[in-house]
Amino acid sequence: QVQFVESGGGLVQPGGSLRLSCEVSGITFSEHQMGWFRQTPGTQRILFARIWTEGTTNYADYVKGRFTVSRDNAKNMVYLQMNNLKPEDTAAYYCMALGIGDSYWGQGTQVTVSS
Repeated sequence: QVQFVESGGGLVQPGGSLRLSCEVSGITFSEHQMGWFRQTPGTQRILFARIWTEGTTNYADYVKGRFTVSRDNAKNMVYLQMNNLKPEDTAAYYCMALGIGDSYWGQGTQVTVSS
């Protein structure tokens, strides 16, 4: 059974930082790409950061330079460090594990950026 535990969301002021964590069990974590998506009400879930199995990362332009994704295969964890947060970063954040022939979603964590 695949299980996710996402944590680290919350309310932060503009310019602040948060670190999201996503722990996955029930899969061979090291064989899965990990992605971070976000979604606002009435919109589609959008991929904005990804880390490949070997550690290569990709980011959407609007988070590049502010967000950093990392992984610890020994702990089955993926992290998202978010700095210089802006009100437009307010969303529900989801991690996703993508393997060859399978994919799994975390339950999501809310991030709200507001003064």
